[in-house]
Amino acid sequence: MSNETLSNLLNEERRFEPPAQLAAAANVTADAYRQAETDRLAFWEAQANRLAWAQPWTEALDWSNRPFAKWFIGGKLNVAYNCVDRHVEAGHGDQVAIHFEGEPGDTRTITYADLQREVSKAANALIELGVGTGDRVAIYMPMLPETVFAMLACARIGAPHSVVFAAFSSEALRSRIDDAGAKVLITVDGYNRRGAVANLKPNADAAVDGADSIEKVLVVRRTGHEVPWNAERDVWWHEAVDRQSDQHTPEAFDSEHPLFILYTSGTTGKPKGILHTTGGYLTQVSYTHNASLRPQARHRRVLVHRGRRLGDGALVHRLRTAVEPRDAGALRGHAGHPAPGPVLGERPEVQDQHPVHRADRDPDVHEVGRRHPGEVRPVLAAAARLGGRADQPGGVDLGTASTSAASAARSWTPGGRPRPAAS
Repeated sequence: MSNETLSNLLNEERRFEPPAQLAAAANVTADAYRQAETDRLAFWEAQANRLAWAQPWTEALDWSNRPFAKWFIGGKLNVAYNCVDRHVEAGHGDQVAIHFEGEPGDTRTITYADLQREVSKAANALIELGVGTGDRVAIYMPMLPETVFAMLACARIGAPHSVVFAAFSSEALRSRIDDAGAKVLITVDGYNRRGAVANLKPNADAAVDGADSIEKVLVVRRTGHEVPWNAERDVWWHEAVDRQSDQHTPEAFDSEHPLFILYTSGTTGKPKGILHTTGGYLTQVSYTHNASLRPQARHRRVLVHRGRRLGDGALVHRLRTAVEPRDAGALRGHAGHPAPGPVLGERPEVQDQHPVHRADRDPDVHEVGRRHPGEVRPVLAAAARLGGRADQPGGVDLGTASTSAASAARSWTPGGRPRPAAS
């Protein structure tokens, strides 16, 4: 592609109006833009009030130390409570939170009440394994309900989690474990992929062997095949979690308490960790969720891996339908393949069984949908704009976009206050 062509692509002045019927049914109208332009902070405070806060904030935005933005200063909340408990308390416990469809044909339907119990048991198990507020937990798993349980359990106890794509190598996992200083790794024996079993546990073993920070490896039994085992370090999920009490009281954490670390792919260099904090991130997820779904929508299918920021947000906030995308064939082809097949369509029975309002996709979906290298293809605005700005809730804080995101996570005490760096 020539420089002239690239320059032309950067100058786009066309405007595409949405269909009138779509605009009329939208949750977000032109009034929202006017409100945001009139008083941006008041607009975001209104969005934050959609959440349940244990303690209200005293200041919407502290922008005094640019580019370090702090949102909803003084406010306290719990992500897991907002994603699960409050829906049960509101009488939606019998409503389905997750429809799971596995490649071998197994299915699971999990209500909000079920989800609350499973997350509480996982939280109690993590505490028993020695995980406390501020400790980092690495999650190296395919798209399973237990992956959601683990993420929400970490949020419930204030332990920042780092999700690593299950297809990444042991070296890629190790670099992220070391950078985050993860205390516990949650993984799986293996997972199903196009009729075969991907043996994940050996990869996890290779990554944690010699890792100074890892104390325990919590293993979900998915495929049931025999895997190597370190009796002093490895713990089966079903043995540690299933026996736990399904009661757990979530603690409210400071709005700026670290929620999760997500790393870049490392394609262009050493992976860089982005640290997202609690209040601003959940406000942005809640707003995006409301903006993209009509009130009468029954289901939202998430066709993203939870190792992406979009997937993380979609999974932790009122998830409706989860499909094993990269592990079950809902996505076909791979980024960089010269002529991948159609991205969607291999699992039409899922759409028949669980009618969906819309499918959310991460940029990889568009990448694997490209027929020829260099072909220009559209990218969903939702995927392109979620990054935001540091002065917008949920936006990337440039101060934490470093090769050592753990340095920011480690600076937090259990009370949610930064502690002075060692001299």
